[in-house]
Amino acid sequence: MEIISQVILGLGALFILVRFVQSIRLVPTRKAYVVERLGKYSKTLKPGFHALVPFFDRVPYKLDLREETIEVEPQECFTRDNVKVEVDGVIYMSVVDEVNASYGITNYRFASVQLAQTTIRSIIGGMDLDETFEERAKISVGVVDVLSELEGVWGIKVHRYEVKNIVPPPTVQKSMEMQMTAERERRAVLARSEGVMQSKINEAEGRRSEIINLSEAEKQRQINMAEGKAAEILTLAEATAESIEKIADAVNLPGGANAVQLRLVDRYLYNLKKVARKENQVVLPLDINNFQSLLAGIDPTKLGKKLTDTE
Repeated sequence: MEIISQVILGLGALFILVRFVQSIRLVPTRKAYVVERLGKYSKTLKPGFHALVPFFDRVPYKLDLREETIEVEPQECFTRDNVKVEVDGVIYMSVVDEVNASYGITNYRFASVQLAQTTIRSIIGGMDLDETFEERAKISVGVVDVLSELEGVWGIKVHRYEVKNIVPPPTVQKSMEMQMTAERERRAVLARSEGVMQSKINEAEGRRSEIINLSEAEKQRQINMAEGKAAEILTLAEATAESIEKIADAVNLPGGANAVQLRLVDRYLYNLKKVARKENQVVLPLDINNFQSLLAGIDPTKLGKKLTDTE
């Protein structure tokens, strides 16, 4: 009996020692321990060293304050146009209130997943199949909004929800592939037609530019010719005017009239010689040697212009 008593006392001492050791808690960084004293919430232990009251205090909940990823299992949903799709996703959340996360709900992870699934079914049911692929952001925002309404009660913060996959039935996938193939072919045909159209437009623009350039060149050539002709006429006119002035001045000099008459006779004979060489019929005056009668009545002062023309 004495031995049994010693064993019992030893076990009791060991039990007490173990409980004293368990009352010492080292809380890691980004962790929180919820302490209950005699079954009632007492305090929350932050990172560091803590000593509890043996036999009175206990730690029923150990919470991780880091952001965690919770996978939402695939589930079947029906779209507004009665197409069954399989949707899964991921929730990113973290604990912000240790007390509510411990006592506000039995399991905030499981509850968040269940609420996210029901919300996804509701959102997908209000969309057509094509919209579900285009409005992933809308689905994510809808789930986050619903879960955010319970953040204060559950002590959690939902940062975001991401849709991983939206899988339609095989028959729908096949029809979608055929539709995408037809769409790609349509775009290819449209691109080729636009290329041909642009090519023709470019060719027409090139021909138009060529015609314009040619017309501009012809216009400039005619302008240059006209300007050259005008300059030539102006030069001739100035030279003729100067020549007439000099002849008029020469006629008014002593012996000038006789010189003009001799010049006319010389030009007359020269032209007569040229005409005769061409074997043409020439009408001669009755008395070719009588040049005085031919020149009678001619005013030498008026012959400047005619003499210049014969030059």
